[in-house]
Amino acid sequence: MGIVGFANAQIPKDKKLHFAAGTIAGSAGYTYVWQKTKNNKKAVLAGIGTALLAGTVKEIIDSTEKNNLFDTKDLAATALGGITISVTINLFNKKKHVEIN
Repeated sequence: MGIVGFANAQIPKDKKLHFAAGTIAGSAGYTYVWQKTKNNKKAVLAGIGTALLAGTVKEIIDSTEKNNLFDTKDLAATALGGITISVTINLFNKKKHVEIN
């Protein structure tokens, strides 16, 4: 097992699911705001904010269940998914300006 396999084995499945949910929420927030404003900075903030909102709501709902608490590590995994996807989309969404003389 290589380094990647070892690192992957250290991350619990629950955190991977939270990360995935964060990427979905973050990409939805980013895409919506970018389509409305065409502003990359606002779109990145919206993507991150959407992931944070989704994670917070999920953890609040979880905390109402018996023997379940608000898990900040789950929230962090969801937020990290939103940050990762928002920054990645932004990097690939940059317009290339070409000057013609």
